[in-house]
Amino acid sequence: MKGILTLIPTPIDEESPLEQVAFQKLEEAAKNPSENIFIIEDLKPGRRRWLKFGLTRDLVEDFVLFNEHTREEVLPNILSSLKAGKNAFIMSDGGLPAFCDPGVELVRACHEEGIKVTSTPFSNSISLALALSGIDHSKFTFGGFLPIKAPEREEELSSILKRRETIILMDTPYRMKKLLNEVRELNTGRKAFLAMDLNCPSEELHYGNLEGILKKVSEFKREFILILGA
Repeated sequence: MKGILTLIPTPIDEESPLEQVAFQKLEEAAKNPSENIFIIEDLKPGRRRWLKFGLTRDLVEDFVLFNEHTREEVLPNILSSLKAGKNAFIMSDGGLPAFCDPGVELVRACHEEGIKVTSTPFSNSISLALALSGIDHSKFTFGGFLPIKAPEREEELSSILKRRETIILMDTPYRMKKLLNEVRELNTGRKAFLAMDLNCPSEELHYGNLEGILKKVSEFKREFILILGA
């Protein structure tokens, strides 16, 4: 069975404590270092934050460094370990990993290899969906909620999809299937990511093309965010 990549959001302020669920997951994983990988962005701040959070000093020499300078070298090894059943936890220097930082490449690679990606609690669902998407979001448009009625709905969707940047769309749970089909019918060829019930026990994430995603979803009336690549 493949392992899981977990994003660990950390406080921007180094003096603030780590969110409790994140702390518990890291503390538990640290008890079995041979079965888990701990990934940080930069050595000094990563180690400093780890210790400030009250986590064991025993692992600070074993952290895997993943940034713009090391990603090509370490990515294959991380993926191999995940495929072999190890779990991985990634932290940035502060904030949400894989949100506008090199971690997005690791997330994308995991999606492409069929490796599950998730996150400990984070308060902003849009930022979290972008981080979990693995889709480049250096530039993005928040399309938000489309008009309910035609033809305004079709016109606005067509206009938004003309933008050559990542797009974020939302709607009420009972219109999720309708929105997915509307985007699919426009045949944009964009890579898609569907996040449902983020940070809930029923969380479900799908990455790929909309045709394939529609086939994988069995329950459509759920809170969701749809992200479309540029």
